[in-house]
Parts: sequence; structure tokens; C-alpha cells
Amino acid sequence: MKETTLQSTPPLGADCNSQQPSFIRRRSFLQGLGVSGAMLLPTTLLADHDSHRRKKLPRGDVAVLRFLAAAELIESDLWQQYNELGGVKGGNAAYMAAIENLDEDMPQYIADNTDDELSHAAFLNAYLESRGEQPVNLDAFRTLPSSMATGAKQIGRLTNLQNLNVDTSWYTRYRSEENPDFGATFPQAVHIVGEPAIPLNDADTPPDMMQPLVPVTSQQRRMQAIANTAAFHFAFIEQGGSSLYTIMSLKVTSLEVLRIVVSIGGTEVNHFAVWHDKAGNAVNVTDPETGVVFPDLNSPPLGGEQFQTNLIFPEPCDFLKGEKLPPCSVIRPTLDKNGGAVATIKAFTEDGLFMGQSGAFFEAAMELAVAADAARRERGDDD
Repeated sequence: MKETTLQSTPPLGADCNSQQPSFIRRRSFLQGLGVSGAMLLPTTLLADHDSHRRKKLPRGDVAVLRFLAAAELIESDLWQQYNELGGVKGGNAAYMAAIENLDEDMPQYIADNTDDELSHAAFLNAYLESRGEQPVNLDAFRTLPSSMATGAKQIGRLTNLQNLNVDTSWYTRYRSEENPDFGATFPQAVHIVGEPAIPLNDADTPPDMMQPLVPVTSQQRRMQAIANTAAFHFAFIEQGGSSLYTIMSLKVTSLEVLRIVVSIGGTEVNHFAVWHDKAGNAVNVTDPETGVVFPDLNSPPLGGEQFQTNLIFPEPCDFLKGEKLPPCSVIRPTLDKNGGAVATIKAFTEDGLFMGQSGAFFEAAMELAVAADAARRERGDDD
């Protein structure tokens, strides 16, 4: 099936630089027998299997898969930008050095995370096509500018990493015994407002600049603050995916689609666990240009369990309503309101990730998100 580009209703005409949009609207026992074992299957069973593969997916499953494909394309775009500059084969030595101040394996992790997201997007679209459904193509919206720093490819982007408002409340949420699904709110670990997560140009990262663990010069402090921002942003993106895939898994009908959603979702959780750990290594520094402060999270006036950097496993919290149910360590949130598809697009928008995107992009993204949130598990034949 020919891949089609998302179409939308007429653009709203609003540029996100000037105004946020208002509508943040079974495995067979014969498997081990190989080919000869498979040939023992009655032809009627093989025919039944082929017939199953030809069956149309429930509409709700398609809506979920299409939104997840779009989300993975968005994630792939931002991770490719990080990878170009700071991945294991990244082209910006100063940025890589600042990233490595948090953990020397960070460039490899960035490269691997990028590969994972690209594989998710490609698989979801290929699966949709294999079931006679339209894949998602966001290429028409790759219009945002690249960083001008050494190492960045000069191509159109879906996402903007150059002026972020990173929500770091995930950090305190997972150290809390409270659950946002019951209305709890959480303080920011670091107040990151208007801060780039990649160097804007070579003034931020002169190609020959050294990046000591304790920055000395203004340029070194600026570069470390940018790298620190990236670390918190990595975890922000992946914790959102952890909740999103959990929530979407509750909406699908086909067991095969459920297998896909929970399997990809598991890698999102793995990503978040790694980045949660690394964010706690952010260097104590202030960006001399934006004034964004990265404090020592283990020292007063912060400190304590709410900020302690090695407490990276989710604290048990209230999970399901019930007088006799004890706290449980879980992914949270797991309700549409705080972690569903629409909430994801809203969070990305508030993050500044889509700054500069067109009204048509928001219309298309929200159409997919609303359809995914509206999906409900149907009563039907199991796979």
C-alpha cells in the first residue's frame, strides 16, 4: 500500500512561536520442530491462519497503532538530532565531552536509543501496511531548522530542541508515595525554562573547547548546562512513553496488537530507567546566558528522599481503589487524562518540542491522538 501523508482540516494558521494552539484537542508447541514440523499441520489450520491474517483490524487498534507510529516518528526525529551531535559517532566533540561528564557511556546510550525509536516507527508502519492499513508519514512537517553547530545535518526537522521548558516533575513523582492518577502533583526537580538541549551553533561548542567536570569558563558552563538539560529531557521523553504504551495496551482488542504494544512499551520503560539514573549525575552549574540553575540535588536546601539521586526505583504508591489494597510500585500515570495520547501531544507542546510547527501539524497530530484515546477494547475473537 502506498504510504500516505497525514492530511488535516484547513490549518489554524497559528505559528507556535507566537501562540500555543488552543485545542490540546500464542506460541505453537510445534515451533521447535522447524519446517518439517510445520508441514505436519493440517492444511485447514494453515488456511485458518492465513484467513486470520487477512482479517481487518478493529478500528480502535488501528487508531492506537497509527498514533504510536506518529509518536515514534516524533521521537526518532528528536533522538536523531541528539545522536548527530552527541551519539557514539557524533560530530560535536565539545557536546560529547559535556554529555560524558554525566556518564562516559552516554554517547553509546544515545546511539542505541535512537536505533530503538527508528525501529519502532518502521515496524509499526510496516505492520499497519501488512494488515491493509495506511502507514503514517510526517515528512510534510519536517520544516523546523537544524542546529548550526558542527555535526548537525542541515535538514528539516519535526521537533525543536533549541528552546525547551522541560517538565522535571517526573523526578520527584517517582520518589513519592503519591499517584497523579489520584490528583497528586509534584514539584520540579530543576526549573528548566527556555534552555536548549543541543548547542545552537559553534559559539556554544567551539570545536576545540575542553569540557572539564568542573566548568571554569562561561562557555564551559553554558555547554554543561545544555548537556544537563538534554539528560533531563531524555528521561522526560521516555517516562512519557512508559505511561503512553501502558495506557494504549488497555484499549486494543487483537492479541497480536496487544503483544506489539506491550513489547515496544517495555523498551520505553528500559530507556527511562537508564536516563533517570543519568539525570541525577547532572553537574552543578548555572547557564550564564539563560540563568537556568542545576543544583546539587543531594545537598541542602534540597536533599532528602524527594531529590536523592540514587533513589531511581519507583516508590510504592496508591494504585487501584480499594480499602485493603496496599501501595504498589508501578508506572504512573496510567489514565488517559495524564498520560494518554492527547496528554502526550499537550506535554510535548508545553515542552517547546513543537515550537515553530504549523497549525496543520497540530491538527493532524491531535486528530490521531483523539482517535487513539477514544479506542476501546472490543469483545471479539481472540488471536
